[in-house]
Amino acid sequence: MSYERRALVASPTAPAQAAAAELADALDWVDPAEADVIIALGGDGFMLQTLHGLLDRRAAPVPVFGMNLGTVGFLMNEWRRHGIGERLDRAKSFKVTPLAATITGIDGRVHRAPAINEVSLLRETRQTAKLEVTVNDRVVMPELACDGILVATPAGSTAYNLSAQGPILPLGSNMLALTPISPFRPRRWRGAILPDKARITLRVLDPAKRPVSAVADQREFRDVAEVAICMDRARELTLLFDPEHALDDRITMEQFVS
Repeated sequence: MSYERRALVASPTAPAQAAAAELADALDWVDPAEADVIIALGGDGFMLQTLHGLLDRRAAPVPVFGMNLGTVGFLMNEWRRHGIGERLDRAKSFKVTPLAATITGIDGRVHRAPAINEVSLLRETRQTAKLEVTVNDRVVMPELACDGILVATPAGSTAYNLSAQGPILPLGSNMLALTPISPFRPRRWRGAILPDKARITLRVLDPAKRPVSAVADQREFRDVAEVAICMDRARELTLLFDPEHALDDRITMEQFVS
């Protein structure tokens, strides 16, 4: 596919700004609102920020081709100044479906937030969090004592989820990872792999004594009482990758990294 109207966005970091300056006069760029593809310069955090910006727009999200000028760059391609048009023509596209989190605070206020990588619940104090876990309206764990718990998409399964000893989920697996963070009781529970059609509800037990925060990618909500999580299939995103640097292969190869 040929992308004629390209927009350039960059992280505020010095390397990303320097790269953006190199590209600014080399190619013709349009405003992101008018583009049919976005070139994002930065790291994974900036890529998530860019994608969340697309979710906030009413128009259908356009594809994003990222180039790494950050640290890890798992969601990015290699930074190269030249040949962007040819790379876009050859790029493989991957659909990413975000999670939708409905977060109810102990004050009764309700917040809704998307998450591309994961939704996590974390204890706010030294007190262990105590959570009730429900899947498809069935209580599957009446009480989980832990530092927290997270629900990760396949795209996010190699991020915080992997650091918490959660499973790597191949793209297209139609699965979600439900992963505890430092579980104390039941101590040996290592989480579950669920169909991505599952509806997951995490209820905080005794939230006044054991306060818990919820984080949807980069947005934090403190003092929550309950978080309901499901896939949001109406808000699909598209990432573009060089064929030799494709996201599905990178996720697969993460299982063989020592």
